[in-house]
Amino acid sequence: MKRTRVLLADDHALMLDGIRNVLKTRYTIAGAVEDGKALVDAAIRLKPDLIILDITMPVLNGIDAAREIRHHLPEVKLLFVTMHTRPTYLQAALEAGANGYVVKSSGRKEILDAVAKVLDGKLHITPGIGGDGVNRVADSAQAAASLRLSPRERQILQLVAEGKSRKEVAHALDISEKTVAFHRNNLKHKLGLTTTAQLTRYALDEGLV
Repeated sequence: MKRTRVLLADDHALMLDGIRNVLKTRYTIAGAVEDGKALVDAAIRLKPDLIILDITMPVLNGIDAAREIRHHLPEVKLLFVTMHTRPTYLQAALEAGANGYVVKSSGRKEILDAVAKVLDGKLHITPGIGGDGVNRVADSAQAAASLRLSPRERQILQLVAEGKSRKEVAHALDISEKTVAFHRNNLKHKLGLTTTAQLTRYALDEGLV
């Protein structure tokens, strides 16, 4: 029988190793990456059966990466393993196409159970996470609005908060420096902020960095 192929994504090498060790005896680990952009590229190239990913990752966060992957690979299973427990993140992950949501403090058994359920076409969410978020997920507009910003705005906000220069952001996103400046000023206006330091703090509070 062909073994299920799994792609892993987390910016912490120890976490990647831990999940790999939990799964490797039952599944084939097709690859492992440490940032969101690399995840999208690897997913399109490898076409795994299941992707296990974090929310907070460099370059591109897991929510936006999941949304892009879902566009290219509508059948792939997406299981988030993350430290975020707020309903906002659960709703955003589900709206982006998640099939499961597990907190990093979960034990080996829950991760294995979550993987099995997700591969079986069922939804798995760590008990007690997000309150009644699952019941509200049908309202995708509410879930999308929970992050307040468009995917492009979140990309630029994340890169700015990571300390990237305008030139570096432009290169990473393949857009002009003028466009970066426009989006950065628009972010400040939309969020009621005035400095790059405030943008960075906002990104940290929202878990984008």
